[in-house]
Amino acid sequence: MLRGSIVALVTPFNADGSVNFEELGKLLDYHCENNTGGIVILGTTGEASTLSFEEEAEVVKFSIERVNHRVPVIVGSGSNETAKAVTYSKKYSEMGADYVLVITPYYNKTNETGLIKHFEAVANTSKCPVIMYNVPGRTGMSISITAMEKLAKHPNIYGIKEASGNMSYTAKVARLLGPDFHMFSGNDDIIVPMMSVGAEGVISVLANVAPKQTAKMCELCFDGKYTEAIKLQNDLLPLTNDLFLEVNPIPVKEAMNYMGFNVGGYRAPLDTMDKAKAEILHKEIDKNKEIIF
Repeated sequence: MLRGSIVALVTPFNADGSVNFEELGKLLDYHCENNTGGIVILGTTGEASTLSFEEEAEVVKFSIERVNHRVPVIVGSGSNETAKAVTYSKKYSEMGADYVLVITPYYNKTNETGLIKHFEAVANTSKCPVIMYNVPGRTGMSISITAMEKLAKHPNIYGIKEASGNMSYTAKVARLLGPDFHMFSGNDDIIVPMMSVGAEGVISVLANVAPKQTAKMCELCFDGKYTEAIKLQNDLLPLTNDLFLEVNPIPVKEAMNYMGFNVGGYRAPLDTMDKAKAEILHKEIDKNKEIIF
């Protein structure tokens, strides 16, 4: 079962902007060895929107082979065009992905029936289970509870990454959870609150820099030790917030490079982090060295 701390992995780049597969391999090994419960590639944090289809396929093939079933691999395969989402999901599932992560349409927002048909088309085609991704702050639209009630019954829809940050909405989603429909927090600042109402972990940016502690937070919740879990959540909250001083994944890549990883820069239109904000982030990492190293 997919549960716990699931890292939304960055895509490391070489100086010339190409994918740094040597570093990618090191990152995949690092997470397999540090209590991460699953690895998301080609997500928002992985700058998938700036990779070509050929690059995406290379990253998927490499990652699946490198992980070699040590933890589940979840591949971002969504698009604002249903036909593309279907094509990508079918291809990556056939390549060996354990799950595909499919975002709601963006820019060309759809109505409720169109949204249901979008996810159903992907789920009907994918060879592996589908995790829906609700992040209205990025896409401009949210999955309605009535749409989710229908989609939760689809045999190939495993669950949802819920990243609205709205706990009232989350509580309504929680009423739909069961053996065949699961929820994961998409917000690092409310992992414990979301797990308290039924989330089975988090798809996390924070886990890039603090995998063991993010995993521990989830495990404490599984064990019912919510007082300890919320203390850890609060201890890590300044770092969590600083990882979003600018748009994701600019700060997390800055943090990883500062910590000694070699994840490189960004694909345009993303740019280098503001120096003053980067200094704030560096100081917070230094303050938390004993926790995250």
